[in-house]
Amino acid sequence: MKYAFFFLALLAAACGSDKATEPETTGKSAPAASPGIVQVNPAQEKAAGLETGSFAWKNMTSDVQANGSIDVPPQNQASISAVLGGYVQSVAVLPGQQVTKGGVVAVLRHPDYLKLQQDYLQSKARVQFLAQELERQRILDAEDVGARRKLQQAQSEYTAEQAMMRATAGQLRMLGISISQLDQGRISPTVPLVSPIRGYVKAVNINPGQFVNPQDVLVEVVDRSDLHLELKVFERDIARVKVGQPILFKIPSRGSNEDLTARVFLVGKAFNDDGRTVSVHAHLEPERDDVLPGQYVAAHIQTAGARQPTLPEDAVVQAGEFSYIFARLGPGAYRRHRVQTGPSENGDVVVTLLDPGADTTRLVRHGAYFLDAELKKGQDAE
Repeated sequence: MKYAFFFLALLAAACGSDKATEPETTGKSAPAASPGIVQVNPAQEKAAGLETGSFAWKNMTSDVQANGSIDVPPQNQASISAVLGGYVQSVAVLPGQQVTKGGVVAVLRHPDYLKLQQDYLQSKARVQFLAQELERQRILDAEDVGARRKLQQAQSEYTAEQAMMRATAGQLRMLGISISQLDQGRISPTVPLVSPIRGYVKAVNINPGQFVNPQDVLVEVVDRSDLHLELKVFERDIARVKVGQPILFKIPSRGSNEDLTARVFLVGKAFNDDGRTVSVHAHLEPERDDVLPGQYVAAHIQTAGARQPTLPEDAVVQAGEFSYIFARLGPGAYRRHRVQTGPSENGDVVVTLLDPGADTTRLVRHGAYFLDAELKKGQDAE
C-alpha cells in the first residue's frame, strides 16, 4: 500500500505538468491593423511637418505634345541657279560663310554670253539707223514727196527693232551684265552669280570647270533673321491649339534640358501629306542665334485649361499605375486613397480622387511620403 500511494502521487504530478505546458487556445488574438491606415504619434507628426488642408482650385494649363524642327520661311531661303547654262570659272564662297544681298557667289563663262551682248549692240545700232530713216520718211511725207507706205514700213521696222533691243537688254540684266558698261563698248566674257538675299551659305554644289544647266541648284543661302518652329500636331489635338499660346520646347541635340520658349503665330488649315497632322508655326521668344535651321525639337504647347483641384507635388505619392494621397481620420490616424494625377504647374499637380469617402477638408498637403514610409514599415512588420 505504501508503494501504491507513492505511484499515484507521481502520476498526478505528471498530469499537472502536462496541463501547464499546453498552449492556451481559448484566448482571443490581437486585432489586425486596417489596410491603408497608418498610426503616428504627435512627436512624429511634428518632426515630419505634417500639414492638412483641402484642395486648392487653380486654372491649370494643359499641354499638347508636338514634334517638329527649326525652320525659316520660304522668303528667307534662296536656291541660286544660272539663268543660262555655262562653265564655272570661279567659286567665291564656302558653306557657312555670310553673304550680302547682291554679293557674288560664283562666276560663269560661256560663248553664248558674248553672242547675247553682240546681239544687243547690233540691235541698238539698227534702232539708231531706223530712227533716222523714220525721221526722213516723216519729212518726205510732210512735203508730200514720199509714199505713205514707206513711212508706215519705217515706223513698223523701228518699233520691232526697238522691242528686240529691249528684250535683249532684259536678258543681259538677268545675267547680271551692266547695260551702261555695254553701251560704252565693254563686252564681258563672264557673268557673276549673285545672292538675292542676305544670309549664310548653306551649301555649295559646284566647282571650277563644271558645266551647269539652268535647272541646277548651284548655291543655297539661308537668312536666319526669322527662325521659327514648324510643329506637327495630331488631328485629335489641333482643336485645342490657338494663335498666341506659349510653347516650351527642347532641342535634344544640344545635350541639355534647357527649356526654350516660343509663341504660336499660325495654325494650319489643312492636313499635311501624311493625312494625320497639321502644321503649327511659332516665333522664338526671344530670338536666338544659337539654334540652327533643321534641328529637331520636342515641344509642349500650353493650352488654356479650366479650374481644377490641385495639391502640392509632395502631397502625392507616385507608385506605378496609381498615385496616392492621405487624409486625416483622427488624432494620429491617416488613411491612404488612390488618385489619378494630371498636369502640374509651379509645384502643384491636378488630382482626381478614385476612392470615394475621402474627407477632402483634411487632406495631407505636406509629409505624404513620411506617412507612406510608415505604412510600408507597418506592413513589413506584419
